[in-house]
Amino acid sequence: MYELRGRQYIPMSEQWLTEVELGLCLWEGAYEGKRDVWLRWCDATGNMIPTGAERSEQERLRAEQEQEAKETALQRAERLAAQLRALGVEPEV
Repeated sequence: MYELRGRQYIPMSEQWLTEVELGLCLWEGAYEGKRDVWLRWCDATGNMIPTGAERSEQERLRAEQEQEAKETALQRAERLAAQLRALGVEPEV
């Protein structure tokens, strides 16, 4: 990495950008279908910053889990309502 000082680029001694609190780390994995070692942005503790595609996938999985939890809660409520009806109690709507 290089830093612009005046009109010259000077090699940086570390891979941390204090002004934006980001660093660069090496990461081995697949990106856009190609497996290799890549430079990745990371935070102060070394956690990789997700790419746009990774964030989209995380959000999709979160939404699926939320939907499954809602469906499970609804099924449980319907099952409990049926049990109450079997006991002669009409559950409130």
